[in-house]
Amino acid sequence: MTAPSPRARLARTSSLVLLQPTPLCNLDCRYCYLPARGLARVMSDEVADAVAQTVGAWSEQHPVTVLWHGGEPLAAGVSRLTALLDRFPPGRGHPVRHAVQTNATLVDEAWCRLFRGRGIEVSVSVDGPDPGPGAGGGRVDRGGRDATGRTLRGVGLLKEHGIAFGAIAVVSDPTPRKAAELHRWFTELGCRVLGVNLVERKGLNTRAVHDDENVADFWAALAACGRADPRMRLRDVEHVRRYVRAELAGTAGQWAEQPVDPLPMVTWDGQVVPVGPDLAGFSSPRHGPFTIGDVREHGLAARLARAQETPWVAEAHGSNFIGIERGTKLRGGW
Repeated sequence: MTAPSPRARLARTSSLVLLQPTPLCNLDCRYCYLPARGLARVMSDEVADAVAQTVGAWSEQHPVTVLWHGGEPLAAGVSRLTALLDRFPPGRGHPVRHAVQTNATLVDEAWCRLFRGRGIEVSVSVDGPDPGPGAGGGRVDRGGRDATGRTLRGVGLLKEHGIAFGAIAVVSDPTPRKAAELHRWFTELGCRVLGVNLVERKGLNTRAVHDDENVADFWAALAACGRADPRMRLRDVEHVRRYVRAELAGTAGQWAEQPVDPLPMVTWDGQVVPVGPDLAGFSSPRHGPFTIGDVREHGLAARLARAQETPWVAEAHGSNFIGIERGTKLRGGW
C-alpha cells in the first residue's frame, strides 16, 4: 500500500460540504456514473442535524458552503429541502452559505421563491444546445427523451426571478469547434460561470470516452474564447491560471504542501465519503464501502479527523487517485 504523501494530507475542516438530500434522479443520463439514482429516499433531520453541528463550529473559523448535490436534489421536494435547510445555523462569525447543483427540470415558482428567499446559489447541469431528435444526446430521462428543453424552461424561470446561475456541462466530444459552440451558447444563455467535466469511464459508466489527442486543443480553444469574450467566467481555465501564477511567483510548492480541503460528501443515509461525491454508494472487494462511517454516530469533524488513517483514503491520496487540489472550488460552477 502506498503511504500518503505529506502533500496529500487532509485538512481538519472544509470550506465546502456536499449533502445528498436524495439519491433519486428524474433523469437517466447515459454517462452517469452514480448508483442508486432510482432510489426514492430522503435525508432525515437527524442526519442534517449532525452535519449542521460541525458546519456551525467550522463557521467560527472560516466561511462554509453547503452544496446540495444528487441524485437530483430537487427530487426531494420543496418542503423536505426547506426542512433540511432549517436545521443549519446562519454561521458563527462567518456565514454558512447554501448552493444547489440541479438539472433544473423540476424548477418552478416555489423553487424560485426558496432560492431567492434563502439566497441559495444555483448551478445548472446542462450540456449545451438541444441535440434534436435522433441526435443521441447524453442527458435524457428514463424514457430516453432528451431533457434539454425542460432544463431550459427551468433556466427561464430562474432568469424571470432574477436568480443568477452557473452551469456545468458534460462533454464527450472535446474539439475546438465544440469549445466555441459551448462558449457562445452559454454566454448567450446568461450563464455567469461555466464548468466543464469531460466524460470519464468511472462508476457505472463503462462507455468509450473521448480521444485524448483532442483534449488539449479543446481547452486551448475554450481559453481563447474566454479571452475574446470575458463576460462568462470559465471555472477550469481559472484553475489553471491560478496554478500558473503560483508557479511563476515561485509559490506553487508552498501551495501544494498545504492540507487538502477534503470536500466531504454526506449521503442521504448519513454515510460520510471524505473526498467528494465520486465514490458515494460504491464499495470494493478489497476495501469494502468507500465511507468512513455514519455522521450520526461521532459527527462529521471526528470522522474527518480519522479519515487519513483509513487505508483506502491513504492509498488514494498517495497515488493521486482523488486528484483534489486546493482552490478548485468556484462559486456557481461546482
